[in-house]
Amino acid sequence: MKLNRFTKYLIVFAITLLSTTALNYTIFVRAQEPPEVQSPQSEATPVAPESIFMSQLPSWARLVDIRKVNPNIRLDIRYATANNFLKRKLYSQAKCALRSSVAQKLSLVQTDLEKIGLGLKVYDCYRPFSVTKQMWEFLPDPNYVANPARGSRHNRGAAVDLTLVDRTGKELEMPTPYDDFTEKAHGDYQGGSAQSRKNRQVLKDAMKKQGFIGITTEWWHFDSEDWQKFAILNVSLSEIP
Repeated sequence: MKLNRFTKYLIVFAITLLSTTALNYTIFVRAQEPPEVQSPQSEATPVAPESIFMSQLPSWARLVDIRKVNPNIRLDIRYATANNFLKRKLYSQAKCALRSSVAQKLSLVQTDLEKIGLGLKVYDCYRPFSVTKQMWEFLPDPNYVANPARGSRHNRGAAVDLTLVDRTGKELEMPTPYDDFTEKAHGDYQGGSAQSRKNRQVLKDAMKKQGFIGITTEWWHFDSEDWQKFAILNVSLSEIP
């Protein structure tokens, strides 16, 4: 069958258009791929103990020192001392590290609280997986210590233990001290003083506003609502800049 010049032109144009569209589509799909963040694992095997792993992540997913994000947040990192339920030092240094996006949200909590004359004091943030295993050996109770079979949200750099302080840095009254493994530490405990329950609610509301979720057994523990995005790590605190 003979084709006239106009028909041939249409065929060539159609082939060119389809080729260009296919090429552009491929480029578009690659550009829209999600960041290379490891998904949570069913088994709590550390994803990458090497510090170089951090440099391969997008900036919002890297572990950062909270004091470099907001130096007004006070620290009392208990596992860097013997003042904890294991009665021994577990961290090489007193540092609160969090995923960058989580740290930015915690900074917003601090800013909000400063408007009413309060602030945050942090007890624990990112926790290396190896430390979680030590805790489980000492207290194998999933109500208070994460089972290494699943790992901890602390291991993901997406959880924080903390309390409220006034302008001078003095801790506000709460229903219990930190790491109290009784029902008095539960988020719905109705005993204790009215002021302690009020302070607990102020902390909960401030954290919830910026995307943190509390748990039932510990008034001091909050998870970033997007914790599932982050993988379990065993990076040493000393390797986090």
